[in-house]
Amino acid sequence: MSNKNEIILSVLFLVLSVPAFAQNDFCSTRNTSFKDGEKLMFRVYYNLNFVWINAGNAYFLAESDEMNGHKVYHITGDGKTSKSYEWVYKVKDKYETYIDKETMLPIRFVRNVNEGGFKINQDVAFDHKKGRAVSGKKTYEMPKCTQDVLSAIYFARNIDYNKYKPGDKIPFDMFLDDKVYNLYIKYVGKEEIKTKMGTFKAIKIVPLLIEGTIFKGGEKMTVWVSDDANHLPLRVDSPILVGSIKVDLMEYDNLRNPFTSMISER
Repeated sequence: MSNKNEIILSVLFLVLSVPAFAQNDFCSTRNTSFKDGEKLMFRVYYNLNFVWINAGNAYFLAESDEMNGHKVYHITGDGKTSKSYEWVYKVKDKYETYIDKETMLPIRFVRNVNEGGFKINQDVAFDHKKGRAVSGKKTYEMPKCTQDVLSAIYFARNIDYNKYKPGDKIPFDMFLDDKVYNLYIKYVGKEEIKTKMGTFKAIKIVPLLIEGTIFKGGEKMTVWVSDDANHLPLRVDSPILVGSIKVDLMEYDNLRNPFTSMISER
């Protein structure tokens, strides 16, 4: 993960050591958590010396589309710094994934990043039958059921956490920056949490982070998702190399399921 706004768009990104059957089980994941037209908005807060700063927002949109003869979910994630934070570091990032509705696996991933004038543009095509990912002019081998950095969020939302006990690790593979990472999410348990939006019944999970320029790596990040069929990310807390970040869900629209985890609004 290379910058503060990639934290926003990589909310659930996560590295592996559990039995292979668990990964194979998720090759047949079906979508029960979101639908066409769902919109989510998150706010990112940056903490330095106990002062919280509104650092930026992230917007996610799921839309139905078609690609290469497949019915897909076209999901976009846009992240940008708030105007009050631009003097520190201006970011405007856009991520896109096209997820096959039948398999819930990505067909294409597009990444356009502009961070303080530093730009990254990537376009990855996935061939899951051949076990290959084509990025630029190069072809890379990949395991079955590999996700991209954005489709991984929606994959994680469709996990049935009731099947696991505290401490269990749920693995998957992710293709990022022309590498395959073996990742996992550790299920911690259930609890109530208060956020900027309200009080919720939540599922608590901990991803094992990839070491990078922002994160040290390890089980440092904590994520709370709604304890209902939507599995919406409600809050993310994580230390970073300098300070810490907090990400809160602030707005939602067109959810697939009733938002029954909300106990009270603020």
